[in-house]
Amino acid sequence: MRRMTFDTLVSVAGLLLVGVLLVAGGLLAWTSTYINNEVTTQLSAQKIVFPAANSAAVAAPEFKAMRQYGGEQLTTGAQAEVYADHFIANHLIKIGGGKTYAQLSTEALAQPNNAKLAGVVNTVFKGETLRGLLLNAYAFGKIGMIAGIAAVVAFIGAGILLLLSLLGLYHSRRVSPTKEILNTNGRSAPLQPSELKELEPVSV
Repeated sequence: MRRMTFDTLVSVAGLLLVGVLLVAGGLLAWTSTYINNEVTTQLSAQKIVFPAANSAAVAAPEFKAMRQYGGEQLTTGAQAEVYADHFIANHLIKIGGGKTYAQLSTEALAQPNNAKLAGVVNTVFKGETLRGLLLNAYAFGKIGMIAGIAAVVAFIGAGILLLLSLLGLYHSRRVSPTKEILNTNGRSAPLQPSELKELEPVSV
């Protein structure tokens, strides 16, 4: 195969991959933007506000992570994770005595006349439900972030491939038209007349 042809084929293949990466990058960027907008919209609608950093509500050591968002409205996945795991979860531990909703519910079924326990079960159920919703928002926020990073990587890869493909096309125009590569006979160039003469059969 001629080197010019080889360079051209590789360069064209590279340009096709550039197109694929650009499409993939565009879709990933759209996905990231859509998810992040949805997370922000849904969380903002809940109108959850973090207690002030100097508030007694977050004075205990277990609420330390809450203070970084003191007084802010909860609008991001990262904030949702902190509120769920460092505020709601800690309150549920105190309310339920360290027991899960499943454990408390089982106890309540065994004590149908225990109104106090029934109230605890109801409160823990509501708290776990809200915590689960916030953690779902956090998970989707992470997916949006990863999609955004993947989009950037795709665009960078497309740029690198585009540069290499253009260099390949440039090289294919400068290489000698007779130069060959990957010959089946292992040679890098056609046989010269003198070499052909040496290969002629010797008559006896």
